[in-house]
Amino acid sequence: MKNIRTKQTPCFRRWSRKGWSAFASLHRHVTIGVLAVTMSILLLATHSASAHDADTAAILKTLRIDEVGISGSQSAPTRNVQSQTPLFDRKAQAAAPVQTLESALRLVPSVDIRERGGKGMQADIFIRGGSFDQTMVLLNGIDFTDARTGHQSHSLPVDIDCISAVDLLDGVPGVGAFAGAVNIRTAPLKPTYLRFEGTGGQHGYAYANLSGAVTSGRLSVLAAGSYRRSDGYRHNTDFTNYNAFVRAAYDARRAGYFDLQAGYQDRAFGSNGFYAAYNPDQWEGTSTALASLRWLKDAGRFSFGAAASYRKNFDRYDWTRGTAMNRHNTDNVGAKLWVDCGWLAGTTSLGGDYAFNHIYSTNLGEALSKPHGHYTHAKARHTGNLWLRHAKRWRRFDAAVSAGGSFTPYGTSALWSIAGGYDPLAGLHLGAGVFQSMRLPTFTDLYYSSPAQVNNLDLTPEKAVTYRIGADYAKGRWSASLQTYYRAGRDIIDWVWREDMDGKWHSEQASRLDTYGVELSGGYAAPEGFLRSVTLSYGYISTDRNTDIVAKSAMDFMRHKASLAVGVHFLRRMSLVLTASVYDRNGSYTHYPVPGDASVSRIRDYEPYFLLDGRLQWEKGVCRLYLDATNITDSRYCDLGGIRLPGAWVTGGVVLTIGR
Repeated sequence: MKNIRTKQTPCFRRWSRKGWSAFASLHRHVTIGVLAVTMSILLLATHSASAHDADTAAILKTLRIDEVGISGSQSAPTRNVQSQTPLFDRKAQAAAPVQTLESALRLVPSVDIRERGGKGMQADIFIRGGSFDQTMVLLNGIDFTDARTGHQSHSLPVDIDCISAVDLLDGVPGVGAFAGAVNIRTAPLKPTYLRFEGTGGQHGYAYANLSGAVTSGRLSVLAAGSYRRSDGYRHNTDFTNYNAFVRAAYDARRAGYFDLQAGYQDRAFGSNGFYAAYNPDQWEGTSTALASLRWLKDAGRFSFGAAASYRKNFDRYDWTRGTAMNRHNTDNVGAKLWVDCGWLAGTTSLGGDYAFNHIYSTNLGEALSKPHGHYTHAKARHTGNLWLRHAKRWRRFDAAVSAGGSFTPYGTSALWSIAGGYDPLAGLHLGAGVFQSMRLPTFTDLYYSSPAQVNNLDLTPEKAVTYRIGADYAKGRWSASLQTYYRAGRDIIDWVWREDMDGKWHSEQASRLDTYGVELSGGYAAPEGFLRSVTLSYGYISTDRNTDIVAKSAMDFMRHKASLAVGVHFLRRMSLVLTASVYDRNGSYTHYPVPGDASVSRIRDYEPYFLLDGRLQWEKGVCRLYLDATNITDSRYCDLGGIRLPGAWVTGGVVLTIGR
């Protein structure tokens, strides 16, 4: 009898209950039994129709599945997100001369990083002409924005080796993201690994980090701990920083998907001129503990989700180092529920979220009848949002619309957004949208007073309507992006100088602020050869204010920002990455030539400056050695109030990574 060999045809049936998938490009059926998936659960496509996935996060896991049981994404809406702008990508920028999140974001045209000290020890994130208080900060899709002050919002216990990507989210309406939201995503480098990094350099700088991950079946755990310190680059700029972070994800067959994260940070730093430029002896210490738990479950055409989060912040500020002046103790609690329904007309989402903010303080809030430990004041508030959203995608078009309401101590406000996109060519996406946003006054805006500042209890929420048009292109090794936006802001909160009111700064909101911006970027990336990457970007912002007043920060914006990054590979195992950037800031500040003497001062305009950074790196097997040099040209510059930032700073380090 003749042997007949039967050809076995692989049989792949469906992906997330859709008749289409990436496997369609094979033009054949494929059977899959065990699938290892690096799940980017934050699947924020540039298309606004996919924007309901914006509140999710990346996790590495192995799924054991039947032929028809593949699940490749989990979603969790942040009310509505129109679009995503990538700010940092770990894979693309692995060889760049960046050791902190702040240094990674400095080159991005959408972001203005304003530092007060070295290595990001005290820095603020400004988005597209907005202030640090107008930026929402998310960690893996969970809102951890601090209600006391935006200074603390991005002080998160996560080091850059655990950060897989950072994205700017447009169109988060309601409370919080007045100018935009920054989502920091964490993910393991590999399914299972152990990594050590040690760095040392000038100014007594030292950094040690131990991190790793374990993946077993449906469970994945990422953990990291680090210590960073320096003697300071000038008087009273020393610092210490401890971070600890863990993230665990488990996909139960019946109960659903669970995502837990928790972390702790403790930092102390000399604050030479940080909050009063003439005082060189200030000091600050902060500690932050945070945790969140998210649950996701698919049931037919429906997807259900819930999340809960908590952030605890302690802050101590010394006007004279060693003598406490202000103390703050804040609690930020959040909860969220939502459901998605997919049907013939698209995807409809219904959800709501709730936030509780409370503060104990020595000077913020309402006076207590009896002191609570160190604290003599306290205040609490409740806010919430409800939203309904519908999105639909055709072959080349996508559209989304949302509506809802925000419920705050200041009353009820409508929230809404409209977005659409078109793909005229392969790799090219055109998008446009308009959305409403708002933010509440912080506890500092409302209650902070000092010999030089007067608070204002009558402040109300800031509001804005933003219009956005953009184009993104990516094909092969080339990419390009053009984004333009216009934001009409009303009831803008700022500290205003009035000589007719005792010559003090007053917290007011008597003006509107119209902001227009353009962002251009393009790049080339190759996996091999001498030239590995070239990235060029430029950002421009223009702001118009309706009142002629002296404001503390609203008119200090980055007018022009241009950056160039070039990476080359040579001698088989060597690489060199150089980043060059030019900054031109609008605005002025008060300069005090004599430290400690506030009687002598003069007004100075911010001057343009140039920064050149570089990293030389050698890598073989589990070992990587690098040498970093920042501000190679030793430029003298400041981001805020004349506070001088570090000159040339050289560090070197070793990284050992064992895993698979």
